[in-house]
Amino acid sequence: MDITTLIIQLLSGAVGGNLVGSLVKKISLGLLGNSLAGILGGGLGGQLLGGLLGLPTGGGGLDIGSILGQVASGGAGGGIVMVIIGILKSMLGGRR
Repeated sequence: MDITTLIIQLLSGAVGGNLVGSLVKKISLGLLGNSLAGILGGGLGGQLLGGLLGLPTGGGGLDIGSILGQVASGGAGGGIVMVIIGILKSMLGGRR
């Protein structure tokens, strides 16, 4: 994995976390929390989802298929991690 792939996945994860946070207000962590959870999910989830689903997330190429795979896996990973953290926070006595 090169730095370009990682940056795309981290940014996509932040967008995915904020998108899910804006859609599901009950578990939203706020702008910073959604972004941090999304970045974590984008980095980790991007690699895991990309590998499991066979998306072209690596290879160092900047072709459109590779970039779309990186954006999809990073965004999905960011959204999933944000949901998990939001649910855990609400279960453990978050402010809602």
